[in-house]
Amino acid sequence: MEPIFTNDAIVLGLLLIVLAFVFYTASSETPFWKKFYTYVPPILLCYFLPALLAWPLGLISGEESQLYFVASRYLLPASLILLCISIDFKGVLNLGPKALIMFFAATLGIVLGGPVALLITTSLFPDLFDISANELWRGLSTIAGSWIGGGANQTAMKEIFEVDDNLFASMIVVDVVVANIWMGFLLYGANISKRVDKWLKADNSAVEALREKVEAYQAEVARIPTTTDLFVMLAIAFGGVAVSHWGSDLIAPFMSDRYETLQAWGLDSLASGFFWLIVIATTIGLALSFTKARNMEGVGASKWGSVFIYILVATIGMKMNLAEVFDNLELFAIGLVWMLIHVSILLLVAKLIRAPFFFVAVGSQANVGGAASAPVVASAFSPALAPVGALMAVLGYALGTYGALICAFLMRGVVS
Repeated sequence: MEPIFTNDAIVLGLLLIVLAFVFYTASSETPFWKKFYTYVPPILLCYFLPALLAWPLGLISGEESQLYFVASRYLLPASLILLCISIDFKGVLNLGPKALIMFFAATLGIVLGGPVALLITTSLFPDLFDISANELWRGLSTIAGSWIGGGANQTAMKEIFEVDDNLFASMIVVDVVVANIWMGFLLYGANISKRVDKWLKADNSAVEALREKVEAYQAEVARIPTTTDLFVMLAIAFGGVAVSHWGSDLIAPFMSDRYETLQAWGLDSLASGFFWLIVIATTIGLALSFTKARNMEGVGASKWGSVFIYILVATIGMKMNLAEVFDNLELFAIGLVWMLIHVSILLLVAKLIRAPFFFVAVGSQANVGGAASAPVVASAFSPALAPVGALMAVLGYALGTYGALICAFLMRGVVS
């Protein structure tokens, strides 16, 4: 269905109106809104309201719009730089091994979840699928690539296992919708994280210490910004974006020329321009955190970074077509079971090691969502924690192809 508004100037205006409405009502002292936001976190509405504008209202379309591309390629790296400027790198390191354990638990949940979900659904409903078992596991390998690494890893699986274009398109729909539904749960979970931590019997002191230290620094250096301050801050952010794109434009073609070698070593993510864009932007932000540029936090660097993140959230939301759920129900059955297994392993490991829900959420999203959404989930706990999501997402890119190949071979074993 053709959306009513295809002009991105109009679409951006609608998204900003939605974001303003959410934040205005979230800060309201009206009893209704105070009670409403006790149960519904604002970031969840920033995500799902644009999805409703796309379907069923049909006002906008994520497929027709270029706003997600702009937000992910320009605003995301700018936000990473601005959010990383004030990061306490020593504090991140002090988060300890539980953060990495939960990240690898999330990866394991996807690697094992694929074959187990395939085994369960094909055993219980052998006549449910219209495609052959051989085509099915090959197609699902692309979801594994996306959920562990990202788009580059997903494309790599398509090429390695010669997945049909039409089947690949269906798998992308399953990938996006199931992943976005889970992201919605994570955003809600961030709002009740203290209750979840109590159930997990988790020690959240390291996360709270990092958050409090960053927020204390923000309060210490806060001042009313001048026009010069704002221009300097934007120069740092978008100058960093420029350097990131320049570096990506140099490195990605160099790596692409050696794609076969990288593929043989399972390092084909290194040929992705987006991978290098995120890595360079994060590195610039971390490097600046050791310089006087850190004082930009005093004029609202993290607030501007958060604004950019929320615009990205809205553009992600409008890309989720809820109607697609009903067109590929048999494939969604596998996707949903797969995600449930991933979540079960995460919660089991978190319970065993008493990891805080923050590590569960960010570890999962660094795999399933990648660099575009892991900082979003991390910032739902606190904008000060967004860089942790970015750092873990980069690790997901590095492991994506390896994990997806293992998962694919396990799925092939299940149906052969």
